[in-house]
Amino acid sequence: MYDRTTWTLWHSLTGEPVIGRLAKSGIKLELLPVTLTTWKEWREQNPDTTVLSLDTGFRRKYLHPREQDAAYYDYFNTPEVMFPAFLTDERRAAKDRVFALKFFGAASAYPIEILAEELVVNDVIGPQEVVIVTDPEAKSARAYDPMGHTFTAGSVATEVVDEAGRLWRLTEVRLDRVDDASETLPRLPGHDSFWFGWYAFHPQTKLYTGK
Repeated sequence: MYDRTTWTLWHSLTGEPVIGRLAKSGIKLELLPVTLTTWKEWREQNPDTTVLSLDTGFRRKYLHPREQDAAYYDYFNTPEVMFPAFLTDERRAAKDRVFALKFFGAASAYPIEILAEELVVNDVIGPQEVVIVTDPEAKSARAYDPMGHTFTAGSVATEVVDEAGRLWRLTEVRLDRVDDASETLPRLPGHDSFWFGWYAFHPQTKLYTGK
């Protein structure tokens, strides 16, 4: 990605400027949480969402990747990558989708289909505890700081249960304890990436293989 003020090219996985006026400036973009989900799930949780028009005025069509006229149809529907990529770890196919997290130099990648099967994953990355909650239908994963709690899946995809049997509700910014609004757990930033892209820049990453 690049910015239109300095025309600097930025690394999308690290948030660092790599080519252009700001390269080697020491600037690093703040990493924010991301949600890649279905329109159905998003609209149910956020009914007042404003949506960008598909009528962009440009020839390139930003449609769903499964539609043949979409700009990236071929890329998302074939196993080939667009350019040479460094991938010596073949435990996953190059374009398998992973949810990736990095804290204090330690990195982990979680295959989306495993997350969708297990629903809730409690893990530790370096010194950082994490709980990852996944909607099995939308295959959307979100990570939170459990702050010592251990969670299991609730009766619906938007809820989890802690070790004491207390119910917590997911939001895009935090986990809220249902019976005590004063206790919340913050959401953690992560990446939704192809395996080859994450591995190329994090070759020491742990790969989650399931419980």
